[in-house]
Amino acid sequence: MLINKGKHRRSSKAVRVATLAGVAGAAVAVPLMGATSASAASVATWDKVAQCESGGNWSINTGNGYYGGLQFSNSSWAAAGGTQYAARADLATKAQQIAVAEKLLAIQGPGAWSCAGAGNLTSGGPAANVDPSGGATVKKSQGASEARKQTEGTTKKSAPVREKAEKAQPAPQQSQRSGDTYTVKAGDTLAKIAKAHGTHWKALYAANKSVVGGNPNLIFPGQKLSI
Repeated sequence: MLINKGKHRRSSKAVRVATLAGVAGAAVAVPLMGATSASAASVATWDKVAQCESGGNWSINTGNGYYGGLQFSNSSWAAAGGTQYAARADLATKAQQIAVAEKLLAIQGPGAWSCAGAGNLTSGGPAANVDPSGGATVKKSQGASEARKQTEGTTKKSAPVREKAEKAQPAPQQSQRSGDTYTVKAGDTLAKIAKAHGTHWKALYAANKSVVGGNPNLIFPGQKLSI
């Protein structure tokens, strides 16, 4: 099977590839012959090729089936691993497109680009000094970090409001206390009563479970609680 080279259409230099089905149904192309780890070109060389292929527009999409500065077809983009960065070449950064182009160069050689001659593109040039990790993924991470900071800021600002609301709640009246018992009044909760008497609501509930019943959130006026 030949990779659909798009503008990469010098079939005399195209390298045959085999397509293997991935677990998710995606196709992964691997070279059968001719690819070498030494196949590379400098950023300046790729700039020249892009200038010829697309006028140097790394985000170009004219709807003709070829995308990005080096005019990848979707099949050649996927075969060289470009989908790890973006669905199409025009959606990837320049660095990512060059990194994928290096792989395609190793698979098909300079004949994959009709503008190889204009850029003096060869298979034995120096590796391009690019960082494909500095693309959209980094920006998304930065955006997520900013959103997290804003959320944390909002939470910190809202904390004093809750504190004020808690302080504004009236303490349970203690006028009904007699000895070691307290008579529940309207609006009381175990937490309010416990706080007013210097104990914890769980301890108060444990001491009065036979009176309160199975739901510590449900108490009634007139119930007598042991403090």
